[in-house]
Amino acid sequence: MTTKQKILIVDDDENIAELLSLYLTKECFDTQMVYDGEEALRAFDSYQPNLILLDLMLPGIDGYQVCREIRSRSNVPIIMLSAKGEVFDKVLGLELGADDYIIKPFDSKELVARVKAVLRRYQPAKPETNDVSKGKCVEYPGISINLTNYSVVVDGQHVDMPPKELELLYFLAASPNQVFTREQLLDQIWGYEYIGDTRTVDVHIKRLREKIKDHNGWSLSTVWGIGYKFEVK
Repeated sequence: MTTKQKILIVDDDENIAELLSLYLTKECFDTQMVYDGEEALRAFDSYQPNLILLDLMLPGIDGYQVCREIRSRSNVPIIMLSAKGEVFDKVLGLELGADDYIIKPFDSKELVARVKAVLRRYQPAKPETNDVSKGKCVEYPGISINLTNYSVVVDGQHVDMPPKELELLYFLAASPNQVFTREQLLDQIWGYEYIGDTRTVDVHIKRLREKIKDHNGWSLSTVWGIGYKFEVK
């Protein structure tokens, strides 16, 4: 019997939370609803969800603080929900580690599709097997990026990162020295259905550079006025 994937719904509007739960339950997900930030942090530890739907405007600890706290100890996927559609709010959410950002009011089909898409991208690391683990793996001196088990090893040390960061790094590294525009990267990593700003790419590149320092043989390079490339020297 397949275990249902668990989704933690965090929204201070009980009607919206129940509506979200209804949509997701129909798609065979298991859900738990909480209505404030402190309760969300407690539920995260006890419920151990596969994904979190997180409203930004919460009483007490707001959604940004909840995201920051969870991201400091886990890479569980987080989709932020907000009535705020400003670019600043989206970028701030992404900088804090959110994997997607949905503006209220939202279409139920779109929300379910985004939940499924994020869950597909997030695959917890599994024990490596001889062939499968090498199916999608890029290696250079001092770095190994494995898209099969979603792991990155730099100088022998595992580096934790959310799915989007890893996918972006893998995509660039899989085509060394090829320059990609922000629009191309947005389409390849977030998909054509993603309605976002190209600064989303800049945010993720910034976070990658904070975790992975340039190597003598390779680097994440900016091509001014165009985009980015994984430069192999």
